[in-house]
Amino acid sequence: MSFSRLLPASWRGRGGGPFVPGGRDPSLLLIARVTMSAQRALTGVVLPIYLASLGYSAIRLAALFVAVAVLSAVISAFIGVSSDQIGRKPFLVALPVMTAAAAVVFMVTSSEVALFIAAAVGSFGRGSGAGAAQVGPYQPAEQALLAGMVEDRQRPRLFGLVASASALGGLIGSLFAALPTGQPLGHDPVGPHTYLWVWLVAVLLPLVAAGCALPVREARRARSGSGSRFRGPRNPLAPESRRLVLKLALTNITNGMAVGLFGPFITYWLYRRFGAGTAEIGALYAVVNVITVGSNLLAAPIARRIGVVRTVVLARSAQALLLVPMAISPTFAVAGAVYTLRMIAQRQGLALRQSFVMSSAPEPDRARVAAFSNLPSQGISAFTPLLTGYLFEEVSLSLPLEIAGALQFVNAMLFQLLFASADREQRAADEASAEAGEPRR
Repeated sequence: MSFSRLLPASWRGRGGGPFVPGGRDPSLLLIARVTMSAQRALTGVVLPIYLASLGYSAIRLAALFVAVAVLSAVISAFIGVSSDQIGRKPFLVALPVMTAAAAVVFMVTSSEVALFIAAAVGSFGRGSGAGAAQVGPYQPAEQALLAGMVEDRQRPRLFGLVASASALGGLIGSLFAALPTGQPLGHDPVGPHTYLWVWLVAVLLPLVAAGCALPVREARRARSGSGSRFRGPRNPLAPESRRLVLKLALTNITNGMAVGLFGPFITYWLYRRFGAGTAEIGALYAVVNVITVGSNLLAAPIARRIGVVRTVVLARSAQALLLVPMAISPTFAVAGAVYTLRMIAQRQGLALRQSFVMSSAPEPDRARVAAFSNLPSQGISAFTPLLTGYLFEEVSLSLPLEIAGALQFVNAMLFQLLFASADREQRAADEASAEAGEPRR
């Protein structure tokens, strides 16, 4: 029996039916995204608390997050360059297998050196909280592959579905995290056996994602003059791609600083600030993801009304402003409510921003644009966790979140300044299409 027959009817068939643009292959990649996101969300809840129970201080955790971020940035850049040359699909198979192998290490040992290496290879701890459900460093290849499967007008909807798939995976992973572990925390000795079934699930989920990617068809692109199969890094980035990368890099620097300050530490912050365990934090993340699964689909209609760039700016501004009341929340319930509102805004902006970048980049350069534009963010966010670790231990648990909020607001203003013209150009194109009697893009 064909694997595609296991998909919902509306996800199958030519054109993808009424739900998923592009047909079978985007649907398979959405399922892969769900399973990878579930694994990321599960480890995002368990990893910081597990390591804290082993005696890791905030500064030692920060050092691990630095190692993870540095290797993730290197892998992401390599994939961005290589996938434009040899194809995107191979990385959607190979990286999940590497992630599964990293989870095996956590299953069998508590050696600090081994855990550092495995966490870095598997990108564990790269992002945290309910937003941990991103798929890691192969995202440039995934975005470029998905973008080429649909027309421009379908991309906001498809990337909204990708965000919803992440939220659904985050929900599944959070529910797993909320289940009892093999041994209550606080009982010695703590080791791999404490979360044995967690690491087993963390091994199996990425293998499912790799299996989903295997039957995906990647279209052959135009041959370059050298006769190579793919037009890739042997050709330099087009001038428009270079300009786009530069603008995105400028905006991503401030966002990278903000994300590095609080992103990897959300679970640890809730654990330290309110004494919350995996069950409480997993339940919170589950609620957040239930709410955001549906809210992600509102991003495309909102963007059609007020413009993609304006919607991204409003979403990013809301994210920034909500970090401050979250940082000073008196109870876990209040912090959870504010965090939920923030994640709704975050998911709206993320899907539209990815769609905007992929639509703005020329097709042969998409993976490289996705990778190179994020390098400044990844580079600076790799080392800001060290500052957070110091501030947590020596100054305040709230200060890093407050600084991050200010930086994200600056990021929103920069995005507005550099890309506002894109909304004006899109409105002009829509008006011209309407006058010519063509359907609106």
